[in-house]
Amino acid sequence: MCKRFAVLFLACLFTGLISAQTNGTLTVSVTTSSTGGNFAPRNILAIWVEDNSGKFVKTLLAYADKRKTYLNTWEAATTNAGSLFNSVDAITGATQSSHATRTCSWNGTDFNKMMVSDGEYRLRMELTDKNATGNVASFPFIKGSNPQNLTPANVPSFSSVSLNWTTSVTGNPDEISKSNTYVVYPNPGNGQFTVLGENIQSLKVTDLSGNEICKSQTPVVDLTGKPKGIYLISIKTAQKIVIQRIIKD
Repeated sequence: MCKRFAVLFLACLFTGLISAQTNGTLTVSVTTSSTGGNFAPRNILAIWVEDNSGKFVKTLLAYADKRKTYLNTWEAATTNAGSLFNSVDAITGATQSSHATRTCSWNGTDFNKMMVSDGEYRLRMELTDKNATGNVASFPFIKGSNPQNLTPANVPSFSSVSLNWTTSVTGNPDEISKSNTYVVYPNPGNGQFTVLGENIQSLKVTDLSGNEICKSQTPVVDLTGKPKGIYLISIKTAQKIVIQRIIKD
């Protein structure tokens, strides 16, 4: 009886471990460039998440309209998921007239808005500027309880790539500040952001283009009234400057 109970306990524990669902946000930044197609610099682009087996999870960005059928890899992924060109909650728009730094984020849910299990995932990107398949890239990352800040090597059409997985802050802020060097709370948030950590002298918030949004001599910054999106917060201490991404909902 005891042996059977132990086996059941271990089975339940193992199931719980493999199905953990950490809340968090993946922020993505990438600078695009031409494939050399005849429509350049006009281009269409899709960014989406797949699991480790290649199963479509969710589209994060889709700058494509009439010519989206030439994003063949994205088309195949969404077709296999039974939802052609699915872009639920994604940033969407028409064909882009030029190249630039594109940003988007993922909240850890699939296109059915269900939180997915922790584990290894792939960020996929596809861009074309011709009536044919263009360039496709794949960047692995881990969704889990540990933050990740990845800067993969440049690949054709995709450079200065940044993937930043940040777990959502829950629990007692005093306990959090003891276990992490610097934590922005809440993140994402829609108003005031508080930085938890020691020896903070000042804060500065900029947008992704480097434009200064605000400064603070306290551990709090107020982005109430500012546009939704991704910002960078510089945390100045006596020894160094730490830069983190924050998301305003």
